[in-house]
Amino acid sequence: MKRNVGSTVLFGMFIGSVAQAANPLPVPVFTFTCDGNGAGRGHCPNGGRPDWIIQGSDGNFYGAAWDSLEGSSQPQGGTIFSLTPTGTFTLLHSFPPGSKNSYPSGDNPMNLIEGPDANLYGLTAAGGSRNDGVVFRIGRDGSDFTILHEFCSYANCADGAGPGFLVSAQDGNIYGTAGEGADQYGVIFRIAPSTGAYTIVVTLNGTLSQNYPTALTLGTDGSLYGLQGEALFRFNPSTGDFHEALLPFPIVNQLPSVPTSVLTLGPNGNFYGLYTIYPELGSGVFEVAPDGSNFQLFAEYSAGRGNTGNLLLASDGNFWLAEYNNGPTAYGDIVKLSPSDGTLLETVATFTATDAAGAYPAALIQAKGGNLWGGTQSFGKASKGSFADGAIFSLNAGLPPSQ
Repeated sequence: MKRNVGSTVLFGMFIGSVAQAANPLPVPVFTFTCDGNGAGRGHCPNGGRPDWIIQGSDGNFYGAAWDSLEGSSQPQGGTIFSLTPTGTFTLLHSFPPGSKNSYPSGDNPMNLIEGPDANLYGLTAAGGSRNDGVVFRIGRDGSDFTILHEFCSYANCADGAGPGFLVSAQDGNIYGTAGEGADQYGVIFRIAPSTGAYTIVVTLNGTLSQNYPTALTLGTDGSLYGLQGEALFRFNPSTGDFHEALLPFPIVNQLPSVPTSVLTLGPNGNFYGLYTIYPELGSGVFEVAPDGSNFQLFAEYSAGRGNTGNLLLASDGNFWLAEYNNGPTAYGDIVKLSPSDGTLLETVATFTATDAAGAYPAALIQAKGGNLWGGTQSFGKASKGSFADGAIFSLNAGLPPSQ
């Protein structure tokens, strides 16, 4: 399914027109709207609650919107879309409800990546014949949507369920993580773009941690790294070698410190992530070498920030972070953190329920031109008779172009 939609705001010159101010504002590029009176219930023809976006090799942006039917206890459906840098939106695919709203081809899509074959790959959190989600592939023009695997297809869900994220590795294959299973704590799986074949490469048995794995992060050595609870793991796609190391997350004031984000490769080749002191709401940065050594837990940069996103290493050498519902308004903000000691350098922007760019921001990316891009998962501006359900925004923070 493919349909062109004009941007809700004129953006022919929006990148150059955003002033580099001391407090730059996120500018909406496209707003997702739903039919209804603003009570939060309605059909969203282009989708709603946009998830992470990526910038493709063609320079356009691609993403998944979480739902296309808003207001039920579990918002359902979802869409795949593209967006040009100047704001032209194209609906690539809508996930149909099927018989009795079973969503046989997937429900609640998320986490797109571009594969080495220039196709888009993604996951759904639910749907499929077992309602445990699917792995799918679709062309960048919206063609050839294909289900590659339905989770929980194997006995005892040994192939995983509750999918995480995908990453393209140096061997030309795509890898991802999934949780669950009767006698295991998730899997690492491989998708071969040439055939679409799904293969389990590691079964996690909770040797060091009885938690589900996070998303995978590609290291400089070509290995894939992630966290399983407080355990750092490494998988080498070339050799199949898998190794785990338990990280010494300390007890702070008689409370456990626990990681809360995906690993991010830092400027020095080490990995960084976010932690919290459970059950407090504070957040801080930790650092660890790829072999699990030189672990450092930096002081919390704020004692009142929960529901943080994932760190983005931007072209200025600092970490940038979209916090989902933090900041002075509790509708989210964008902050800049120091990679040397994890301190808060600046609160760059805050969101409110009345902002044109919406509220509750998802993770950030940096576009090739230097601007930050992201999505908000609620609110925004809509015409009478409809309500906004999030937006894709751009933020000119004066950063140099990314590589």
